[in-house]
Amino acid sequence: MKELWLVRHGESVGNVAATRAEVDGLDAIPLDIRDADVPLSPTGEEQARALGRWLDGRRDDIDCYWVSPYLRARQTLALASGNRAVTAVVDERLRDRELGILDLLTRRGVARLHPEEAARRRHLGKFYHRPPGGESWADVALRLRSFLRDGLEQPAQRALLVAHDAVVMLLLYVLLPMREDELLEFAADHTVLNASVTHLVRGADGWRLDAFSDVAHLQREGADVTVHPGSPDVEPE
Repeated sequence: MKELWLVRHGESVGNVAATRAEVDGLDAIPLDIRDADVPLSPTGEEQARALGRWLDGRRDDIDCYWVSPYLRARQTLALASGNRAVTAVVDERLRDRELGILDLLTRRGVARLHPEEAARRRHLGKFYHRPPGGESWADVALRLRSFLRDGLEQPAQRALLVAHDAVVMLLLYVLLPMREDELLEFAADHTVLNASVTHLVRGADGWRLDAFSDVAHLQREGADVTVHPGSPDVEPE
């Protein structure tokens, strides 16, 4: 494998609900859908179709496609593919980070309902804190190493992957590679935008970052650029 395009899914109804809950000061995000089944918002659908214009010019450059099993990621790839459907490998190792008992809670909700977890997170740090029933960033990195071991050694040289912001960040951590402190510093200053494209190229000295969270295709097509950094544990404090 010599080139990777990492795409975050378009804006989802979960992104919209989570941002509104944070702004409104709620304890919990009012969403009654399990994370795996959260669909794209109308804006997310528009972003995915704009991504399709970008994809049209690169179909001959991409040898294989991978996608998270979560609905919002699969919808993004399907809408971007349009009438020229692509065959994608759905891999559960590309799913979003699982938050366990903190799922659907805002920062306020975590601090009020689970102050012990907020304290544990401050002590352990963002990278190693694992909410009960959930995953740490280190856990996600571990399953991504397993995915890469299988994926990067296949005959395909160029691949596109549609997943989630935490997955994109942690693939950079593994491939560039980064130390824990370098990842946290990078994440504090960079957001993986909805329907953005991050491009990695592999040379003689390893992988290098060619473009991060590029949304020029959205701007060209007149689609909204939305800033939803993800769950509170993904977004820098």
